[in-house]
Amino acid sequence: MATDFLGRMLRDDLPSPNTSPELFDSILTRRVVAFVIDCVIMGAAILIVTLLAGILGIFTFGLTWLSIPLIVPVTFVAYYAVTLGSPARATLGMRATDIVLTPTRETTLDGWMAMIHVVVFWISCSLLTPFIVLIGLFTPRRQLLHDMVVGTLMVRRSPMVRHWQAHTRADSSPS
Repeated sequence: MATDFLGRMLRDDLPSPNTSPELFDSILTRRVVAFVIDCVIMGAAILIVTLLAGILGIFTFGLTWLSIPLIVPVTFVAYYAVTLGSPARATLGMRATDIVLTPTRETTLDGWMAMIHVVVFWISCSLLTPFIVLIGLFTPRRQLLHDMVVGTLMVRRSPMVRHWQAHTRADSSPS
């Protein structure tokens, strides 16, 4: 077991770009494309919910209009928590670009960790854009700042499945 910069234990079975370069092949480009796809999906969801709130506001004497400022943050956090916190560990954009989020520490990726990941992501994007992607150019596993803080790793899904299967077979074979 290794230790990360926050002093938490890193998993032994994490893939390395030196031994499994296919897991990290064009990962930053895939993340950007996935982000654009997710923004289009969330934009459509936000538009629909905002229109519904606007129409309902007429019938509720403006009461529903009070919820409009909450629509954007709630939509973003809910979308990421439901998709990243699912067994697929990927948003719809990430699935389309064949990438998946994997925890780097001895923990599972659940809805709470997914919500923390998205909140730290949006805070870092707000403060550091476009530097957030530049950080990935200098980390061996192409992790961004929020990945390192939260303890996650983005890898290609299809080669990752083969990597974990090979790692599982190696662990279960007799010594």
